[in-house]
Amino acid sequence: MNNNSFRQGLRDGVPIGLGYFSVAFTFGLAAVAAGLPLWGPILISMSNVTSAGQFAGLQVIAACGTFVELALSQLIINMRYALMSLSLSQKLDGTVRLRDRFLIAFVNTDEVFAVAAGRPGEVGRAYMFGLICAPYFGWAGGTVLGAAAGDFLPASVASALGIAIYGMFLAIIIPPAKQNRAIVAVILLAVALSCLLQWAPIFAGLGSGFVIIICTLLAAAFAAWKFPIKEAADE
Repeated sequence: MNNNSFRQGLRDGVPIGLGYFSVAFTFGLAAVAAGLPLWGPILISMSNVTSAGQFAGLQVIAACGTFVELALSQLIINMRYALMSLSLSQKLDGTVRLRDRFLIAFVNTDEVFAVAAGRPGEVGRAYMFGLICAPYFGWAGGTVLGAAAGDFLPASVASALGIAIYGMFLAIIIPPAKQNRAIVAVILLAVALSCLLQWAPIFAGLGSGFVIIICTLLAAAFAAWKFPIKEAADE
């Protein structure tokens, strides 16, 4: 398995880019409908690649919220990317330089992280650059077309396009779950924790970003404790 092939990375990233395109199209439509000028959502998507954060930020902007409120909402929702970047940095081989890490971190989304983390062994610079190309241009391109479409599409069609991201998540977790019972256990635990934190009255004031972080930390800690990966020396 070639873990430092730009072509292989690009091939792995195309499904993510296609999924991002439809979700970004919806974001572009919603941003224009909220009163942003045509260039607004385009600039946002070209300088940010975070679907949940952008949709949440759009709500704050549409409600004429303060910069403090906007910054805090983005910090809470996107804090999980710091955890994913720290984890992914352990899989990068020696070909990845410091400046490369900044570029990779810029497009280190949930799906990109899942695909890269799922590759056996370390991944190289060329593979990661190939992997992030399609997601970035899919997200930016979808926003451009969505913003340009404006009022031409009915609201029902725009809402339906947002379902694509959930199908993309399922496509990422189901194949490895069929082969590894540890992944199944982690998925079930994360789902149970998410439901508990979402619906239990005691956690009613907890932000969605903190819910994701708590579920990630607890599920990962459980996996490390219950299903540790043995080093070659231990084996």
